Amino acid sequence: MKTLSLKLDDKIFDEAEEITSQLKLARNRYINEAVSIYNLFNKRRLLKKQLTKESKLTSKDSMDILHEFEKLIDGD
Repeated sequence: MKTLSLKLDDKIFDEAEEITSQLKLARNRYINEAVSIYNLFNKRRLLKKQLTKESKLTSKDSMDILHEFEKLIDGD
């Protein structure tokens, strides 16, 4: 486990304190869970961006192949 110093905006800190007290959850546990969820969110966002980019790259090739198949069919 890593130790770090963290600066939070007052409003964010106050909200977190209120929620952790209602949930009877340690502040450290709450922040760990929040960062974990945020990491998952960003991993998915990055994957979506990568898949969109790769899809665009293969789109032209797919259309070229489709046109070749159409030429073969029309040639008969």
